[in-house]
Amino acid sequence: MASSVFTGSIWKKFRATVVNDIWPEVLFFTMVAVMVTLVSSLTETSLAISSQMLTVLGTVLGLVISFRTSTAYERFSEGRKLWTNISIASRNLAQIIWLHVPFDRVDKATGNKKPMLEVMIEKKSMINLIQAFSVAVKHSLRGEGGVYYADLYPLISFLPRFSHPRKCTEEEVLPLWGASGMDLKKHHTIRSMTLNSKETTLNRFASEPTPQTDEEMGELRNEKWFDSFRRSDKKRFDPESALPVVPSEHPLMPSRNPPKTSFFSCFPFLRILKPLIRPFKRMTEDEPPLRRSLTGKKIRPQMADSNVPIEITLFLSTYFASLMRQGLLTPASATAMVNAISGLQDTVTNLERIKSTPLPFAYQAHLRMSLWLYLFFLPFQIFGAFQWLTIPATAFASFLLLGFLEIGQEIENPFNYDLNDLDLDHFCLAVQRELHEITAHTAPDVNEFIFTEWNQPFAPGDRRSAKEMLHDLNHPYHDDDECVHSIRKTLLKSWREVDQITRKH
Repeated sequence: MASSVFTGSIWKKFRATVVNDIWPEVLFFTMVAVMVTLVSSLTETSLAISSQMLTVLGTVLGLVISFRTSTAYERFSEGRKLWTNISIASRNLAQIIWLHVPFDRVDKATGNKKPMLEVMIEKKSMINLIQAFSVAVKHSLRGEGGVYYADLYPLISFLPRFSHPRKCTEEEVLPLWGASGMDLKKHHTIRSMTLNSKETTLNRFASEPTPQTDEEMGELRNEKWFDSFRRSDKKRFDPESALPVVPSEHPLMPSRNPPKTSFFSCFPFLRILKPLIRPFKRMTEDEPPLRRSLTGKKIRPQMADSNVPIEITLFLSTYFASLMRQGLLTPASATAMVNAISGLQDTVTNLERIKSTPLPFAYQAHLRMSLWLYLFFLPFQIFGAFQWLTIPATAFASFLLLGFLEIGQEIENPFNYDLNDLDLDHFCLAVQRELHEITAHTAPDVNEFIFTEWNQPFAPGDRRSAKEMLHDLNHPYHDDDECVHSIRKTLLKSWREVDQITRKH
């Protein structure tokens, strides 16, 4: 078991390198060096040429490749910073909704106090939308359009789907669901089944292994995702099991669907044999294949056309407008909420800029052709000095220069499933944990926890609790004339003790 884990770790680290992508080119230039060495050493014909251009071209290419790698890393670093901005804005927006929007409200229509349960449901639902925003950005950057994903759909399934609640036609479908290909017939079936059922979907599936509507529900569920609720005894990493369980018009795609690495991914030049072995291989549709060009380079997915993140921010802005109409936000809280929503919109726009603005093709093509020509003529120029060492020298130079060039291309778009890309799934789960931690806060009255025996505010100068100090009416703290002076004296004593204790002699 341990050996298999160790082997898997080694294989994973190997896949994170660019050896898999550059070894055909390295092999080609090495064979050129072998040809030059054999012809020059075993025949009377010498293929050696002057090496005067070697230093000049090598220096220029080194600088250009260094610039190429630096610009790619800047995009990688900027992408990480923008995801940090999403985390910060999500956290701030959730805190404003959970803490600054009042719990005690009066329904203006009836004049009665609004039930606390309704307020809590309202707040938690909007915070779920904040969580859905980062997930939607992740799928959009990976070229995965729509909303039918196991980690996204449960968070936004309650959003309105038609411009008018009574007009459920194709012309009335809102852009969020229209871009996702919602099936109207299935939608009507699901709505009626959900609203008329007395049991929740989770309980119905848990109690009925083969329900009467098994054929319909098979189309509505992603079986792999729902299986976690049927087999709760199995301990495995399944973050989607913490999300709501709601019916869907389409089978939910997995939250993470990386391209499949096959034998032809490591040996791209053998892809010409693929049609010959295809009839003898069972094709699987669970994972998309790792697409490569004719030269074996990875083909990056394009940006998704659907604007799910923008649609989510529109609903957040609608909620903000509703709070303002009801007068539930102070000016400071309203400004902070607007800034947080604007920060989410600005961040997703900048992420789209990084995704959709690659390095110009002319620059990439010219740099690669220049490097190929340099490596092709390299053994001709160094044979006179290296002789048989020309072969390993050319192989090493090819590996070094092509590796740096490929690294720049690898990290230029850091939003996909490559091992060198940013771990967007980890970022989204971190946002989810933070938002749930915020909603776990009870927002108590400060008097309930400050003036207790557990609080020693003036330690180490005065190690009495706040409750003891309040009950000691004879202490100078309670003297109107000496109160401030006595407290400052205690705080000064605390500073001296802390300064002495925390310094190393």
